Amino acid sequence: MNKENDMKLKSKHFQVEEGAKVKLQKWPTRVEPFYKSKKQYHKMLDEQVEELSELQRLHYASNRYSLLLIFQAMDAAGKDGAIRHVMSGINPQGCQVFSFKHPSATELDHDFLWRTNQCLPERGRIGIFNRSYYEEVLIVRVHPEILRGQHLPEGVIAEKPIWEERYHSIRDLERHLHRNGTRIIKFFLHLSKEEQRKRFLDRIDEPEKNWKFSQADREERKFWKQYMHAYAACLSATSTEDAPWYVVPADDKHNARLIISRIVLDTFKSLEMHYPAVDAKRREELLAIREQLAKEGPDH
Repeated sequence: MNKENDMKLKSKHFQVEEGAKVKLQKWPTRVEPFYKSKKQYHKMLDEQVEELSELQRLHYASNRYSLLLIFQAMDAAGKDGAIRHVMSGINPQGCQVFSFKHPSATELDHDFLWRTNQCLPERGRIGIFNRSYYEEVLIVRVHPEILRGQHLPEGVIAEKPIWEERYHSIRDLERHLHRNGTRIIKFFLHLSKEEQRKRFLDRIDEPEKNWKFSQADREERKFWKQYMHAYAACLSATSTEDAPWYVVPADDKHNARLIISRIVLDTFKSLEMHYPAVDAKRREELLAIREQLAKEGPDH
């Protein structure tokens, strides 16, 4: 990557500090681009993807940590595109992507963390949650009537306590995962309401994008203020040093992808990873196999 741009693009600039009171109107949805042209953007992203691919191979071979990437955002913020572009160089064998829609009847018969816990990444792998257990303090908070379908015990559903209790459960889960080697990075793609309007219009005007749009998307837009309140409360309550939230300006998709890939790279580089060491016995065994293969000759 260009040294000047690399110096400007710092993960910490987008991180929500633990204990911070988030006011989303003070976080930009657009910042000055880290690229000067579309050609330079592609070059920068390609370089980051290549570096990420190399680190992912080391991560897989080291088999010590697991990495969980969580993406949350309003509709049309670019979650799918960010995942597709940033992770384009990753070996599918070492990466798993899960999208969480409306919970099934079986999932509703368990606690709200159960269905996502089934999908946590193993050591050496990257897990990606396109939406996650955070839906339970976001969409469910905006539409509290959903709680009535969750078969919760009487007395549990009291508006303020239930959100605080769920934040507490989430923090406990993420601390537990961190202690056991899972590194969690949480991205909130911060989109402006006006940019969402433009992208919705594109989805209607361009036939190949029609499938992405539904009347439900239009209806959810009416709750914008409530969602911003829910996101701000969630980020404030659940961003920790071990499992930080990053507020990514999402009005410029290209810039957002560069920011996300830099944050993932920085996280990888903070880990103590190395290829498995070969002891003397194993080295002797490999040399013996090499000698046998060398003796076979090209026409064996």
